[in-house]
Amino acid sequence: MTTGLLLLHAFPLDAQMWSEQVTATSGVPVVAVNLPGFGGAPSADPAGWMDTAADHADAAIVAAGIDRVIVCGLSMGGYVAFAYLRRHGAKVAGLILANTRADADDAAAKERRQGLATRLRSEGNFLADSPPPLLSDAAPARVRDRVAAIIRGQTPEAIAQAALAMAQRADSQGDLAAISVPTLVITSSADALISPDFSKAMADAIPGARLETIPNVGHLSNLEAPAEFNRLIADFVAAVG
Repeated sequence: MTTGLLLLHAFPLDAQMWSEQVTATSGVPVVAVNLPGFGGAPSADPAGWMDTAADHADAAIVAAGIDRVIVCGLSMGGYVAFAYLRRHGAKVAGLILANTRADADDAAAKERRQGLATRLRSEGNFLADSPPPLLSDAAPARVRDRVAAIIRGQTPEAIAQAALAMAQRADSQGDLAAISVPTLVITSSADALISPDFSKAMADAIPGARLETIPNVGHLSNLEAPAEFNRLIADFVAAVG
């Protein structure tokens, strides 16, 4: 039986953000998928986007010959990880939830995402030049340039659809107590988008979950602190076996 690692990317990037993680684990196949609309992947209706993304990821796992999977989702990828767990839970051997949260958007967050989608559709993809606070103030220029380049490669419609999908996503808080696989929750102390407090509460609600905080980096912790992020996932994958 083959165990692999599935990497689910953040908004509004694509699977390129995982380039330093695909070789982080030795002897374990790694699949980094482009979620619907991103990186040239087929688009999906926002109403069913999360489930479609989970099924698309599962198809990539099947194509890679992987029987058991450790699912790693960062930010938006974490929302997809919860959908994957609901739809394909029998295959899940472990779960890594990085810089993400389990609750659904409140009314104000939904309104912001809807406004973003409207603006993207009228102005085009402006996020490469005016991105959300994905990185800490201390992030080096090369990392900022890389993030901007990945964002610039996405279509405004793909980003708009994903924004609407996140606004409509299910609340996964009720699923946490039933998670029975080894779980690693990763947060970072300078995450301006999802507070470490949310990560701690999520980890506390998952039986046996381990919480790790990467200091002094922002929301995209895998890009700002790749060595530490890679160490955490490699150790976790080795422990899951």
